[in-house]
Amino acid sequence: MLLSIFVVAARNAKVVPGRFQSAVEYLLDFVRVQIGEEILGKDNAKRFVPMLTTIFLTILAFNVTGIIPGLNLASTSRIGLPLILALWVFATYWAVGIRKHGLGGYLKANLFPPGVPWPIYFILTPIELLQLLIIRPGSLMVRLTANMIAGHIMLVLCFAATQFFIVDSAGSGLMAFGVLTIPAGIFVTLFEVLVAFLQAYIFALLAAVYINMSLEEEH
Repeated sequence: MLLSIFVVAARNAKVVPGRFQSAVEYLLDFVRVQIGEEILGKDNAKRFVPMLTTIFLTILAFNVTGIIPGLNLASTSRIGLPLILALWVFATYWAVGIRKHGLGGYLKANLFPPGVPWPIYFILTPIELLQLLIIRPGSLMVRLTANMIAGHIMLVLCFAATQFFIVDSAGSGLMAFGVLTIPAGIFVTLFEVLVAFLQAYIFALLAAVYINMSLEEEH
């Protein structure tokens, strides 16, 4: 569906865009300007905007499935998809750093930052290595997965409570509590839309930050 939306928008693109084309262009411009150019600069952003756009839109689309009736589960709440995207970012910032500085230069810049007293390297270097290998991709993966799992649990609790109070407890005094759980479920659903967008933005933003750190001369 995501690919179909962009194929239709591209094939029917007009000089004066309609609402549908404007919405699609807004998403593309948002990633290009607010994430790519803001973090990487205009020159470097050109290389990575396709990747960042793919990450942002993929996560957004799969996050939104959590509130679509009949699906009701965000695909990003399963560890597989966030893992694949995190590994993509991991491979990219390593490849970019090695291509720019060479393997030795990249490792030296990250593991032995200048201006640090040499005894501190015994503590700092292992931490920086863990950050390069595990913490950065791991935080991307866990943050996205945990937030979408939490949102799904909140939705389940609200609507399961509504089912219990209104249907299963029909005729009892507990039905009054359904008046509270229904609006709570609606609120959580709307909140999940915000979280879906926010988590896609954070993932793409951090991907751009990690790539930019690999391109910089000093870290």
